[in-house]
Amino acid sequence: MPYPKSIFGERLTASSGILELMDDLGRAMATDRDMIMMGGGNPSHVPAVQQVWREKMLALVEQDASRFDAMLADYDGPAGSPRFRHAIADLLNREFGWSLTEKNVGITSGGQTAFFFLLNRLAGDFGDGTRKRILFPLMPEYIGYANQSVGAELFTAIRPRIELLENRRFKYRIDFDRLHLSKEIAAVCVSRPTNPSSNVLTNGEVAHLAELTREAGIPLLIDNAYGVPFPGVVFEDADPVWDEHIILTLSLSKLGLPGTRTGIVIAREELIADVAAMTAIAGLANGNIGQALTLPLVESGEILKLSKEVIRPFYQEKSAMAQALLEEHLPADRPWKLHRSEGAFFLWLWFDELPIPTRELYQRLKARRTVIVPGEYFFYGLEDAPGETPWPHASQCIRLSYAPAREVLEKGIRILGEEVAKAYAEGGA
Repeated sequence: MPYPKSIFGERLTASSGILELMDDLGRAMATDRDMIMMGGGNPSHVPAVQQVWREKMLALVEQDASRFDAMLADYDGPAGSPRFRHAIADLLNREFGWSLTEKNVGITSGGQTAFFFLLNRLAGDFGDGTRKRILFPLMPEYIGYANQSVGAELFTAIRPRIELLENRRFKYRIDFDRLHLSKEIAAVCVSRPTNPSSNVLTNGEVAHLAELTREAGIPLLIDNAYGVPFPGVVFEDADPVWDEHIILTLSLSKLGLPGTRTGIVIAREELIADVAAMTAIAGLANGNIGQALTLPLVESGEILKLSKEVIRPFYQEKSAMAQALLEEHLPADRPWKLHRSEGAFFLWLWFDELPIPTRELYQRLKARRTVIVPGEYFFYGLEDAPGETPWPHASQCIRLSYAPAREVLEKGIRILGEEVAKAYAEGGA
């Protein structure tokens, strides 16, 4: 007989999109190298970037033995390395005129952990009997947030406006007419670029959100895992923003260091202290390797050059290549659409009038050893929002990563095209 689960246990062990995604990814990487993985957010192995990590590791080993030993043999404080935190603050102050100190910078074991701490710190059940939630002003949103609540349901959301563009393209826009910050809203959260759609909120949209949240006296959380200033996988104009009421998260993962699990939180001092306290309780301290490897790049500013001159052009070229493959292999006589590619590692496809939900399309593709992520997982919180009814759009979309090699993408997209054409034909569409 299995042991009974607490509410905490039930919520964190239930079936979830992020668990399925990471399980597929881990199985493919470990035991099934022939699986066509177009689902996860693993970065490409960019040759010039991989060479940088080798050089920095060799420099630690051969030229700075004391730092190498400390990286492996010493705990940092729960907020992270003071020198690394100071370097991050100094870089952002120098580049953008912000007024940060190391006390505004905290390190976590990846961005996912940062949001687990922050979302549950800001929202949920309070001692005075009230319950507050996180508002996502633009759905779909990142799959990894959806199951992070340790108690009551944390999330509410509103649908975007869909702007139809030429050449089968479309773009999501925040519907500010439907965005109302009631007293139950503890914070507003966005990713920029938005994972999964690659949508980049405009500078105007971010400024409007910042103004609304400032007036409401609540924080604006911006997940910058793919954004500017690093790793800079953004193909549109997007200015970095921070203010006293903005919580900005960065990550080393999409630079090419997902294995180091290094998240960076930029926030008010008391929030950084809270994140450090939660880190101490949950895991004592964070990993040192990512901080040690990138410290010279942060102190010199080379991390920005690497992002602008190597990482962004690499992914922009891969995005164009993947879009051309979609045009070649998806059925030209069916009403599919593609969100305008504005950043991150993903293409977001909308199969309008698809006779089957994309959850079933996912299973059909998986049977052919091809993995994408069905769109249903990225729409959450809508069922609790006033006036929201089941939305067919939520079961008509998929996320596709274009990070794999060209030959992998070409094979996978060809299989996708075959299965999509078959599904439309079965439905008589």
